[in-house]
Amino acid sequence: MEENKLTYKEAMAEIEDIVTKLENNQLDVDELSGKVKRVSELIAFCKSKLHETEEEVEKILKTIED
Repeated sequence: MEENKLTYKEAMAEIEDIVTKLENNQLDVDELSGKVKRVSELIAFCKSKLHETEEEVEKILKTIED
């Protein structure tokens, strides 16, 4: 899945899936590093998406107030 087409909901679902696999010891040692890196990337994506959304909402609310 391409990062630029990824939605917040999809990113969160992927994070939850990886975390569940970690908690249930379903990941091989060979996969672990890559999965942890992927979760880190997904978290950064989600933070960015939340920040962008917050800014958009604030702009909209400001236009309503004016």
